[in-house]
Amino acid sequence: GFHLSGTVTEPATATEPEMTYKVAISFDRCKITSVTCGCGNKDIFYCAHVVALSLYRIRKPDQVKLRLPISETLFQMNRDQLQKFVQYLITAHHTEVLPTAQKLADEILSSNSEINQVHGAPDPTAGASIDDENCWHLDEEQVREQVKLFLSQGGYYGSGKQLNSMFAKVREMLRMRDSNGARMLTLITEQFMADPRLSLWRQQGTGITEKCRQLWDELGALWVCVVLNPHCKLEEKSCWLRQLRKWGEMDVCPLEDGNYGNELPNITNALTQSSGHSQDSLARPRRTVFTRAIEGCDLHWQDSHLQRIISSDFYVSPSYQREGESLLFNSQGQPLWLEHVPTACARVDALRSHGYPREALRLTVAIINTLRLQQQRQLEIYKHQKKELLQRGTTTITNLEGWVGHPLNPIGCLFLTLTEACRLEEENCLEISDAGDSKPPVYQHVPVATSSQDSGESYLSLALEVALMGMGQQRVMPEGLYAQDKVCRNEEQIIARLQDLELDSVLVQTLRKQCILLLEGGPFSGLGEVIHRESVPMHTFAKYLFSALLPHDADLAYKLALRAMRLPVLETTAPSGDVTHPHHLVSVVPSRYPRWFTLGHLESQQCELASTMLTAAKGDMLRLRTVLEAIQKNIHSSSLIFKLAQDAFKIATPADSNSDTTLLNVALELGLQVMRMTLSTLNWRRREMVRWLVTCATEVGVRALVSILQSWYSLFTPTEATSIVAATVMSHNTILRLSLDYPQREELASCARTLALQCAMKDPQNCALSALTLCEKDHIAFETAYQIVIDAASTSMTYTQLFTIARYMEHRGYPLRAFKLASLAMTHLNLAYNQDTHPAINDVLWACALSHSLGKNELAAIIPLVVKSVHCATVLSDILRRCTMTAPGLAGIPGRRNSGKLMSTDKAPLRQLLDATISAYINTTHSRLTHISPRHYGEFIEFLSKARETFLLAQDGHIQFAQFIDNLKQIYKGKKKLMLLVRERFG
Repeated sequence: GFHLSGTVTEPATATEPEMTYKVAISFDRCKITSVTCGCGNKDIFYCAHVVALSLYRIRKPDQVKLRLPISETLFQMNRDQLQKFVQYLITAHHTEVLPTAQKLADEILSSNSEINQVHGAPDPTAGASIDDENCWHLDEEQVREQVKLFLSQGGYYGSGKQLNSMFAKVREMLRMRDSNGARMLTLITEQFMADPRLSLWRQQGTGITEKCRQLWDELGALWVCVVLNPHCKLEEKSCWLRQLRKWGEMDVCPLEDGNYGNELPNITNALTQSSGHSQDSLARPRRTVFTRAIEGCDLHWQDSHLQRIISSDFYVSPSYQREGESLLFNSQGQPLWLEHVPTACARVDALRSHGYPREALRLTVAIINTLRLQQQRQLEIYKHQKKELLQRGTTTITNLEGWVGHPLNPIGCLFLTLTEACRLEEENCLEISDAGDSKPPVYQHVPVATSSQDSGESYLSLALEVALMGMGQQRVMPEGLYAQDKVCRNEEQIIARLQDLELDSVLVQTLRKQCILLLEGGPFSGLGEVIHRESVPMHTFAKYLFSALLPHDADLAYKLALRAMRLPVLETTAPSGDVTHPHHLVSVVPSRYPRWFTLGHLESQQCELASTMLTAAKGDMLRLRTVLEAIQKNIHSSSLIFKLAQDAFKIATPADSNSDTTLLNVALELGLQVMRMTLSTLNWRRREMVRWLVTCATEVGVRALVSILQSWYSLFTPTEATSIVAATVMSHNTILRLSLDYPQREELASCARTLALQCAMKDPQNCALSALTLCEKDHIAFETAYQIVIDAASTSMTYTQLFTIARYMEHRGYPLRAFKLASLAMTHLNLAYNQDTHPAINDVLWACALSHSLGKNELAAIIPLVVKSVHCATVLSDILRRCTMTAPGLAGIPGRRNSGKLMSTDKAPLRQLLDATISAYINTTHSRLTHISPRHYGEFIEFLSKARETFLLAQDGHIQFAQFIDNLKQIYKGKKKLMLLVRERFG
């Protein structure tokens, strides 16, 4: 009958023994309807053993014994034979069969059992009745389980790839016209809708993850494909429509554009009808990922013109109708198909996917002929309006719905349909969206099948033409991050496919012709002379066109790339053109381009385009000038201009050959622009930028260095100019790198000194020291710098800066100047009684040591300043101790006599210092005792011991100290334990 059974042996391997499996297969009208196998392998597809048995039956039909269905054989037996048959069957399988046999026997012997109400008995080998549904066996449970598993992994472990390959399997089933394609897609969709993350994302208001979004898109596109099956039954379609509506109404159903709000026209409406949409976004219907498929259910294939297009290569208009306007044919008599473009392309995709490649090609050719005619008409309209549009400098957007990044991927679909017809391969396999194979496809020209044999067109040149038309379409940037991101992604996908085409003379001709049309195309082209402010930029596309055209028509390549450099949304002055739907007027709000989520990516693409042109223009001064002007006019981000400058510098200075001066100058000019742009704004890369600019100017030569030194104030802050720019220019490395002669070295040094003095005047706090260093070799300049420091000392400089410069002066051999600056620094300082670890202490000690070494007069001059500024007893006693250890004046200033005697603490100037130190100890003691804790008692006693050492330097010091201690005992008698310690140590 219709039941095939067999035993399959799997040979032994190194790790596994030989295995034998029992396989049973039911079939009906050339389709396998169910399978069982002892291996227990669960998968969406049949196991190897089922496949082996099927192939054996197909390849060796005569080896498989053919028998009647079992019911026919039983019919031929008498009562005894039937009894014998049943008993032998039970004996052979008594363990498995006996309970079932007993149960059946009981039911048959019971007169009112269910089994006795039915006439006859089932036969698994007899096959289905003619009215039964017959379709291939699909393990539905397995499909559900696998999709559920892959979704639960959330795009990890290659699960996205697995789901994509399931989608590819659905496409393959559709192509083989296997009715399970739609069934499998239904099962997949049910699991997608049951994904617990959907409600979570909805509650949190976060978007679906990127990988997941792409899978939902593919799901939606597959449903459009399924419902557009040209040969599906009406009841099938209405069943799908019910399902799609049910899913679309669920509140967790993802929306088409990934955010809430959409103004794309209905799939069945041509643009002309939908351009009047002016309803508010709240009133717009909610569009889910299934909306296009639901709309697709309204489309049919009964149109007689459409039927003629897809059924013949030679369908043309009768010659007598060639004059005048016709909606069905162009002037050559070729058929047109005037449907909304994405919808027409969805039909092509459906034909291609359902295994009608010839029909898909014919409809594609008709669509392209329609697009060409529209392009011609738009060009004529623009020629009439050109003058007015150019005067206004703005334009309306005619395409509300961009074709690139569109949910139905119309351009990608036409391109694939055409290139598939030209692939040089054994089998013309359908391309899977998974980028698994790394080998690029090889194409050949296949002439377009038409009645006029001399058209000379190939499907390959049409593919290039339609891709260029679609990518060059001027369109508004769509709403929402997801839709904008999709525009970028789709554009990159199409360009990647275009790069697989090897441009021969035929394709170059197509390329040139289309580029000229795009440049002249007015408001319909994104590369036209005037574009709308919110128009999707063309940088990525132009970069491809530039590289492709350059070897064949450099002038056209540059004209096109330069035209594409603009990014009007960043031109604050650009007037916002009137748009047919009002929400675009919102974009005039003061915040920064609220709608352009991908702006960062777009700006970097603009930069890439500029970099490509700079590289190509190396050595050509005129071209470099125009590219440079375009950069300066159109790029508004300093970090991107800096990147371009670095790129230009790298290309201009190859390691293995001489530098290219033309490009080096461009790098320098861009670098200077970056300096001016970032001078007054904070930029974390600023130091790196300044250093780079000096390197670049050094590479250009001495004149460039002189120029940046002379115009420093428009490029650098005073600190940058002195500490980075001038310091680097004057370094030994730079002089060696440039191999300068003496006059050139002098010129550079003179410019650096002038800069140093100007910076010191402008910002003495931060530049004085650098200025002195830079002016060391020139006496007049050095004196001037010193005078600037002295003038600024009293008002705008801190003691730290002054001490640093004073030490520098001492180091340079100017001790008296160092003393003067140290004295000025002292006047700015104030050290409180408890600041015994202050960072300025070292400077104070150094200043006193310097004064002491210079002589008695200098010491006498600084001590009053010290007494006024320092109130910390330990620091004062340290100074006092140092001053009494050696005689003053050991620095040996020429023309001075020093007595060589130690100084007395009883006489000026040390007497004043001693008194100040003793009073500081007294004050500090009282301050410490007001809030002292027992754990600090020991430390306090040590402090008093140090104080006693200082008291004893005075003539009546021991009496003073005794009085001081008595005083303490009297005032702080409440601190008994502490006073006990004081008595123990000091009596």
